[in-house]
Amino acid sequence: MRKLAKVITLRGILLSGTGFIATSLVAAQPLSPPLSATLEAANQQHQTSQQQWIARQWRARMDTPLARFVRNPEQRQMLLTHIYQEARLAGLPPDLVLALIQVESAFKADAISSAGAVGLMQIMPFWVSELGLPLDDLTHPPRNLRYGCTILAHYLAIENGDFTRALARYNGSLGETWYPERVMHAWRDTWRAFAPR
Repeated sequence: MRKLAKVITLRGILLSGTGFIATSLVAAQPLSPPLSATLEAANQQHQTSQQQWIARQWRARMDTPLARFVRNPEQRQMLLTHIYQEARLAGLPPDLVLALIQVESAFKADAISSAGAVGLMQIMPFWVSELGLPLDDLTHPPRNLRYGCTILAHYLAIENGDFTRALARYNGSLGETWYPERVMHAWRDTWRAFAPR
């Protein structure tokens, strides 16, 4: 029963908020520019002007290190916006999510591992049947980020805020430290150096 309650809670997080539109039949198709602007404006309506300013500052600072991985400035800003929103929704530090993506996929949205993990945050397809909808496209960055941030937040809650153990669970290597060390190293050396103080 406890597992069922956790799955229901995770499913609620996964389907809530800004990511819900990505579960529709048009999820795999990019939104037209006017619709994207409308959705973005709706997503920011619940933020105070100070929160919007903080988000803009964060995106501006993270743009420089992300340019190593994503050359197109518009794609970088769109990706940073999604990462910031999904990390905040899940209660995660957005620059930690950047570090995890760097280690997992080097920011390649279409990456597929030898184990079958998909997308930016390398989500295993079984999570779709556990938490999502059959139409979910794990190569679609907003949807992939929603899954990854939700899963990592879940593991962080299970591990009482212990990032090392939560990251090891995320990778499927609980009890080992090599993976958390890689993510924490990328977080410290690449992303935290640019994070707003």
